[in-house]
Amino acid sequence: MSNKIQIKVSDLDPNLSRLDIYLARKLNSLSRTRVKNLINDGNVLVNSMTAEPDRKLKEGDLIELVIPAPEPSKPVAEPIPLKIFYEDGDLIVFDKPAGIMTHPVAGKMSGTLVNALIYHCKDLSGIGGELKPGIVHRLDKLTSGVMVAAKSDRAHLSLAEQFKRHSIKRSYLALVFGNPAQNSGRIESRISRNPAHRLKMTGKRAEGRIAITEWKVKKRFKHFSLLECRLFTGRTHQIRVHLTEMGFPLVGDELYARGRNVSEKIAPEIRVAIKSLNRQALHAFQLGFEHPVSGKWLEFESDLPEEIDFLVKLLEKFDR
Repeated sequence: MSNKIQIKVSDLDPNLSRLDIYLARKLNSLSRTRVKNLINDGNVLVNSMTAEPDRKLKEGDLIELVIPAPEPSKPVAEPIPLKIFYEDGDLIVFDKPAGIMTHPVAGKMSGTLVNALIYHCKDLSGIGGELKPGIVHRLDKLTSGVMVAAKSDRAHLSLAEQFKRHSIKRSYLALVFGNPAQNSGRIESRISRNPAHRLKMTGKRAEGRIAITEWKVKKRFKHFSLLECRLFTGRTHQIRVHLTEMGFPLVGDELYARGRNVSEKIAPEIRVAIKSLNRQALHAFQLGFEHPVSGKWLEFESDLPEEIDFLVKLLEKFDR
């Protein structure tokens, strides 16, 4: 069971008034990092309101803290269906649906691809650690598409090195708002955490890791475009950041396209489909790599998922 704690702020030291520091001192059993994670996960309220770790406290503030019940330290096998493209003793290639996380994180130890893979494979590589066995790359929770996981240590090491060298072929289909003036292009920037929004990344700062995306228009509509994006690096939210900062955010992206109005000029059928999408319209449709043992080049493609394909068909009908 979860543990609920209430603390009335008193005897406050002005130099130690940050919420995370104050709680870590009050609760000796919890580290400051653990406290920060609880705050960031919304498990801490100050005067009945969520707060940031650096919130300055005042005498008399009421802190309400919920410490979730402990979860298993290791992910467990779960019978989650997988669409498998290829499998042998060293690796497995499969189709990730939108809405499922790649691997467990604090507070979310079940319902992930790792849980599904443990159930299906029984023999995942352990190099990725207990929470990420066999995982050599990831897709955002609301992104779908083809992925590969390692089932042996030699495969894990080889695939990880190919991703590090950027020799893996990775292509995505992205449905975006608007129409680029050109038919193709290349975006190169340094991607880092957005200091103004802890969940976002940005390519507008001088610091960060280099990120390269090449794109081309596959289909043009009146108010939208279907783009093919080729990744030459694999930074967090890379395509989402690059396309947003180019001026063409992903349809359905609640983080980067929030506030993007769907014009009243767009057919109502399209507006309804976008509203009910419940995901960003980004799909990893192509993955190619060298087999870690045989050296043979393998390449796989995944069809557009039904919800994006349906929207594209509506655009072909109503947005020409």
